[in-house]
Amino acid sequence: MAINFHDSPIPRYLQLADLMRQRIGRGVWEQGQKVPSLEELVAEFGVARVTVRQAVDVLTREGLVSPQQGRGTFVTGLPPNDRWLRVQTTLAELANMYRDTKPKIVTIDESIHRAPVTPQDGTAAERYVFMRRVHERQDQPYCVINIYLAEDVFRQHPERFRNETVIPLLVSMPSITIAQARQALTIGTADTEVAQHLQVAVNTPIAEVRRVFVDADGRVIYLSEVSYRGDFIHVEMNLIP
Repeated sequence: MAINFHDSPIPRYLQLADLMRQRIGRGVWEQGQKVPSLEELVAEFGVARVTVRQAVDVLTREGLVSPQQGRGTFVTGLPPNDRWLRVQTTLAELANMYRDTKPKIVTIDESIHRAPVTPQDGTAAERYVFMRRVHERQDQPYCVINIYLAEDVFRQHPERFRNETVIPLLVSMPSITIAQARQALTIGTADTEVAQHLQVAVNTPIAEVRRVFVDADGRVIYLSEVSYRGDFIHVEMNLIP
């Protein structure tokens, strides 16, 4: 049964190369093993021969496979482990992560906005500044983030908030007390817009993190909705015995 490749801004051969790369990374295709033939891959994935050839060319350039004339294509390497991004479980660790990674910030949008604050989150501020950003590391996008920051907080350092990561700056402000900080992680799939920003295929698994910071008066001063590339993220938590 052929795999259904979804419509995506990512070329089909790159989607196929990513799928094949995952098989190598998980050990489905082991080092030294001959991968299925061109005809078998065409039949399995339901794509044109040229698409399979292009995908194999990508993996060949990466050193993951080696086509050998008359013998077939063999696995010769392993993809790097790019799961460098850990989901932090304390506010201090979260601030340090953003401070230490120094991501490139690409601002897509900024405006005055209402935040999707629920009664369980706390009391909504009168107005929020909305910032939609893509964070990049080594010129590779790893998350799309919607940030809702209380306007009065934003106005204290507008240029810094526009040009720096928000959480380390917010934590460092002596005028701000974060009384509660919560986050929830769910697994979802990339829609067309997120897929385009993260340079992945539509419906690729992503990690979605929602963060809420509340001040001493119970007011939500920061709310963010983050979509992380699933192949970059690592979750590790200590279990209480």
